[in-house]
Parts: sequence; structure tokens; C-alpha cells
Amino acid sequence: MLCLRQVCLLTLRRYQARALCSDVLLSQINGCTHEDEVFNLVGRNKARLSEKHVGIALNMLWQLQKHRPFLSRTSDYVRNHSQFLALCVLAENKVELMEDEVIVDTLYSVLRLNVEDHVSLTKVLVTEAWKRLERLSLPCLSKFALCLYKQHRHFSPIIGQVAHIVDMKLDSIQDIRILSVLMISISEVITESFRDRLLHKAEQLLEEEHEVHFNYARRILQFLQNVKLRYHPVLEKCNRIFLKSASHLDIHSISHIFGLYEQLGFGSAEFRLIAKQLLSEAIDDYYDPETFPKLFFSLGPLAEPKVRERLLITAVNMAEEFSSHQILMILKTMRKMKCRNSHLLKKMASVLHKHLDSYHVLQLVKLTQYLVVLHCQDVELFAKLKMLLLGYLKSSVIPADTAAVIRVLAMLPSFQVEEMIINKAAAVLPQCRLHHLNCIATALVKWNHHGQFHWQNSSELCAKLLQKLNDTAFQRLQKANNLNLLLEELPYVNGEWFEEVLNEETLAMCQHLIDQITWANVLPLSFFLIKSEHRCPALFARIASVTVENIDKILTSEIYFILFLFSALNYDPPDNEEFFKSCIQHLTSNLSHLENYHLVLLGHVLAMAGYFPPALITTIFNVSFLSKLDAQLKVLPDTVKQRVHSSLMKLNRAVCLECPEFHIPWFHEPYCQRVFHNSMSQINAQRQHIHRMLTEILGGSHYSRVSVLTPYYYEIDFECVLDVNKKPLSYMAQNIALGGVGEIPLRHDFKDEGRKALPPGAQRIALEFLDSKAFSKDYSRHLKGEPAVKKRHLEMLGYRVVQIPHFEWNSMVLSTKSEQLEYLRQQLLMTASLCNGEIL
Repeated sequence: MLCLRQVCLLTLRRYQARALCSDVLLSQINGCTHEDEVFNLVGRNKARLSEKHVGIALNMLWQLQKHRPFLSRTSDYVRNHSQFLALCVLAENKVELMEDEVIVDTLYSVLRLNVEDHVSLTKVLVTEAWKRLERLSLPCLSKFALCLYKQHRHFSPIIGQVAHIVDMKLDSIQDIRILSVLMISISEVITESFRDRLLHKAEQLLEEEHEVHFNYARRILQFLQNVKLRYHPVLEKCNRIFLKSASHLDIHSISHIFGLYEQLGFGSAEFRLIAKQLLSEAIDDYYDPETFPKLFFSLGPLAEPKVRERLLITAVNMAEEFSSHQILMILKTMRKMKCRNSHLLKKMASVLHKHLDSYHVLQLVKLTQYLVVLHCQDVELFAKLKMLLLGYLKSSVIPADTAAVIRVLAMLPSFQVEEMIINKAAAVLPQCRLHHLNCIATALVKWNHHGQFHWQNSSELCAKLLQKLNDTAFQRLQKANNLNLLLEELPYVNGEWFEEVLNEETLAMCQHLIDQITWANVLPLSFFLIKSEHRCPALFARIASVTVENIDKILTSEIYFILFLFSALNYDPPDNEEFFKSCIQHLTSNLSHLENYHLVLLGHVLAMAGYFPPALITTIFNVSFLSKLDAQLKVLPDTVKQRVHSSLMKLNRAVCLECPEFHIPWFHEPYCQRVFHNSMSQINAQRQHIHRMLTEILGGSHYSRVSVLTPYYYEIDFECVLDVNKKPLSYMAQNIALGGVGEIPLRHDFKDEGRKALPPGAQRIALEFLDSKAFSKDYSRHLKGEPAVKKRHLEMLGYRVVQIPHFEWNSMVLSTKSEQLEYLRQQLLMTASLCNGEIL
């Protein structure tokens, strides 16, 4: 009976297909230019409507909406129209007669018209398509998968079946549009190996297809975000597609791309520049509540002062119309802009009161963070946030949510800790990852430090919880047997608690898992070692050898961070020359793949290690390059901008001093003058004490100077001059032009011809007090790269350099004044190569 029914259905479909070739009604539906025309045709011809007519009519209703501006769409009108409801009933009744493509197209259309998932038509369409899943064509399968994704069926069995089909047919997919849709749809149910196969296929198709629509590239980024993977080759390919498609990007696309880049930790100065230009030109088109928050999010951090002010004023005027999500977006952008505009902040806070109940717990956490960082003064708002957060905390069973709420409660001003919070924290500890433990520990330490526990035995309870927390963290580390999983947790762990309690244990565990270091994880391991500031010879040597062996597999942009590890911590691996030669060769053959500001950072980190590749140096110190760099810097975040400016100056200085054969001029004097003018500070107590000692040793304050600027703008703590007989020279008596900050005109090059020459045989002595920042944090207390370079350059400028480590000066060995005086004498004697102590 069932077989006969299927035969009848197939026969009927073929007959109708032939009849529709000359179907006047079908032509009329396809020719409609307004929803009412479709509804009139449906109303007059209900009895004649086949499953094909119904599918085409629903699709036409969506197409008419699709081609309108978002704010002009009338989806509510369409959904509530009586003839639309009639169409839905007809579609539901005729679903078994529909062709595969018609079922999927109909499902897609009704979902785009915002028909609820629980409506019977959507359920019937999904069920029928599921029955035919194995026979769907790839285009049809991708569209159906997208429908399921829009219904948030990320973990449903049907998505698992779709993923299995994609796995089987992956090699036959040759369309990046189909692949990109399938990738985001199945992203939550795939294995790591399947993920890598999908990315390899996407990378291949992106490379092969000459014209890729930016939407397909955007979906690939969405996939990367879904699987929490920052895969640079694909990111860079997608970025190039966005740059080529710039003229087709609107505010919705640009804000979405910026959001994905932010989540993936990827930055493109070129894309920022193009986005800034496009949005600045079209700024008047986006002054409605739907698009303005996206404009504010995208253009705000890039805008010039006048445009920025205009955006802030508009945000104030429009605040009442923003949704809860849009308010969160505005506050997030204000934080990114470091904008504490009191008028806008007050307006956002006043509007927030009516939206608080609509946020889920993690949105409330983010909201509270933004308001605290922006210094919001609305006491009533913070009181409501506190009550909501405590309510979520009481009912929370998810460790990540519990830790996040506890961490943000610790940020609230004048917060009184309740015993319930301590009990809740204790309950979730065994399930917490290192990041969650770090959040809870940070809160407990802060509350304890500020005396915010007010019930009986609270301090004792807090101490016990901290000890339990430490034990839990140690146990989690000791159980680690997979370096990749450990490295996944470490980027989010920082602060005093981790540094004091877990840092050394974590380093020991990394050394224990040293055989698991591969080219794929040297980057996250390097990030951790840079953050820890510990020199671990075994780990460093392994990273260097793996890098050399797999240099062609490691991305050019990643090489920078590996080099930074060795240069910043001043460590030479066993095969130092081979390591740097291999990295430099790989970099210089791929310079075009890096943005200008990346090249500057790279040049500086190589200069710290004493390497100056000609191809890189000549590329950077070029007028065209520097002009492009200036444009890029205008759209980079302030912290990155400052780091690049500083790195370019240091590279310029290093090239002038160490590689005069390049004939690069010193052009950073105005920059250095601004920096020193803005950072004038009083000499600290430690240095004042050393200066008094130095004065006593030399015989008077006129024999030394404090905070001296050298040529090329190095600042040294103390300077004195010894004559040929190793006696101190008085600055006043000799009129030696070696003044402090602002006292002398500084010269442009290391020869410094303008300074008055010293008497024959005299020596300049630079005495530097080195605090803890100058040394690695491990037991070796090895001098870092920056102070080592400074010493090297000062010696090139003619100084004999005395460096006083803080751990020697503050040690028990130098606990008395006489011992400190003797220590300084000995340092000066050794530096000046004195055979006797005649001046001292």
C-alpha cells in the first residue's frame, strides 16, 4: 500500500511539473511587486493552489521583504495577514507532495519572515526534510542546515546527521558558499580532526575561487569564532576578500566583521582604514536606533575628535530608543574608547533601569564591568545590579557563571560580602578550571585586604577557602597530562594569586610535558612564558629547536612572538645563530604578508637581540612606508599605537648606533621631547638615598647629576665624570655640558659633536639602579633584553656603566650605611678600572 502511495505521489508531481510550465497563476505570483498582490492571488485561487504555488507564494513574500531596507520591512503585517495564515495551512497540508527543494525553500522563507519555531508548519517542514535528508542535494542540504542553525538546533540529532553527510561528501564540495553555510551549521557537533579538514577545504576553495562573496568569508570567520580557533591563514584570506569587497560593505557587515575580529583576536589596520573612510562618508545614513549603535561600535574607536563628539551627542539624544543589547554595545564601545563622557554615561545609566531584568547572567557581569571601569556614579543602579547578581549566584550551578559573578561582585564599590558567597564558592571549587579559580581567588584576596568580611570567624573561613582553592589548583595542575589542554587555560589566568601560588608549579608541569611541544603549540607556550617572565632553559631550547625544524609551518606573524620571548628575556638558545638565521630568512621572504606596524615591532625585537636584516631595515626606513604607517597608527588602539611609536624610536636609535652603514638619520628628537615632557616625575626615595651616598663618596653634590638625558634620549639615574687621575670632576668648575632633563640641547647622532669634549683621559660614568622590572622573575634574576641593550648603547656613547641590582642593594649584606657606601665604592672602582682607591 505504501509503495503504491509513493508511486502515485511521484506520478502526480511529474504531471504537475509538466502543467506548471505554462502555469499562468505561477507567472502571476512571480510577477508580484507587493505583498497584497500575492495575498489577493491566494485569496482568489485557493482551490487551484498546488504545493508548487504555495511554496512559490511564501518564497515571494520573503523576496519582497528581502529587497527592502531593514527598517522598511513589514514582516509583522505579513505574518498576521489572514491569507498568510491560509497559505501556512495549505503548505502544511501539501508538504508530502512538495519536491525536496520546495520544502527547504518554504522552510527558509517562513523562518526569514520570523515565523515562530513552535508553529506547526515549521515543525512539519523540518520533519519532512529530515525524512529526506540522505537524498538532499548539497545546495539543498546547506540551506536546510542553515534553517536548523537559525532555529538554534546546534546540538540536535538532525545536525549530527547533517555533519555525518558532510563528512562523507566533503571532497565533492566545490562551492565555498555551500561549504561556508554547512561549516557554521555543524560547528558545535564536530571533532577537532573534522574541524581541521573543514578548514583545509575552506582554505583550498578560498584560494581557488577568484571572486568570493564577502558573505561567504564572513561565515568562515563565524565558524572560527564558533569553534574558538584563531587560524591565521584563513583569517588573512578572509581579510583580503573584505578589502577587495569594500565598496559592497554596509554598516551591518562592517560591524559584524569588527565583532568577529575582536572575538578572534585579529586586527587589520588596512580594514580599519577602509571601514573608517566608508563609515565617515556615510555617517548621515545611520542615524536611526537600529543602525546607529553599530555605527558607534564600528566608527567610535577610529573616529577623529569632531566625529567622535558628534557620535556621543547623537548617542545621548537617542538613548531612550536603544534596546538592552544596544545599550550593552554602546557601553562596551565607550570602554574601548576610554570615553568617560559623564552626560552619556548618566543617560545610559538612567535608561538601564528599565532593561536590567532582560539581561542574562553573563550580560549582567559584562554590564557591571563596563559601568565600574567607566566610573559610573549611579548608586541605585549598582544596588539593583548587586541584587540581581546575588540572585543569580544563589541559583547558579555552572562553575563558570559562579566564578564570573563572584569576580564582578568584588568590583562593586563598598560591597559587603555575605557568607552565602563563600559557601557558593566552596561548593563549585572541584569543578572549576584554572581561570575560574583565579577569578574566585582574586575576589577573596581583594575582600580580605579591604576588610569586607563582617560576620563572625569570617577571616578564618576565608583563609580556609583560599587554602582549599590553592589545593584544588595544585591538584588540577598535577593531573594535567596534555600540554595543549593546559595551554588553553593559561591565557585567562593572571594576577598576584597565580604569580605567587601557581606560576612555578605551572612552569614545572610545562617542563614535565616538554615532549609534547610541537610547532602547533609553540605560540601559546611562548605567550605564557612571556607573561610569566621566567627563563626556563629547557623550555626555551625546545621551543627554539622545534621552531627551526618546522619554520615553514609556523606563520610569519607568529614568529614575532617567539622572537620576542628570546629577546625580551635576553636568552640565547644553544644554536643561537641557526635559530635567528632561520627565523630571519623566513621573515624576510614573507615581509609582504605583514602589516607595516607589525614590521616595526619585528624590527625592534630583532634589534634587541642584535640583528638588523638589511631587507627589513631598508623596508621600514622608507618615506612611503613611514607615510603608510602614520595612516595605520591613526586607527589602531592607543596601547598598540604607543607601543609601535616607542618601538620605531628604539629601532631608529639602535640602527643609528649599531649600523651607521645604513645611513639612517635620527628623526625621533621631537617625539622623545614630547615623551619626556609628559613623563616628568620626581626622583623616588630609593634613588635619592643612592644619590646622597654618591655625593658622600665623590665629595659633593656638584660631582654628580641626577636623571640625565643622553644623546638619543636615554635617561640615566646618575652621572659623574672621572679625570685621568681617576678623580671626580666638578660640573660647575669644568662647565661640562652633561645636564639633566631640559638643561642641555640634545644632539641627533651618537657622535654628539656639539657636546664639550672631556679632558684627555677622563671617563663618563653612568650609574643605574635596576628595580625588579629589569630582571627575569626566576631564581637566576637574569637581566632582561631592554636594560641589556641600554647598557650596550651607553657604552657606545662613551659611558662606563655601573648597574646596581635591587636585590643586591636591598640585601641583608648591605643592611648598613657603611656597607652600602663600600659597595658603591667598589662598583665605581671596578668600572673605572682603578688599581687603587685614591679618589675614594
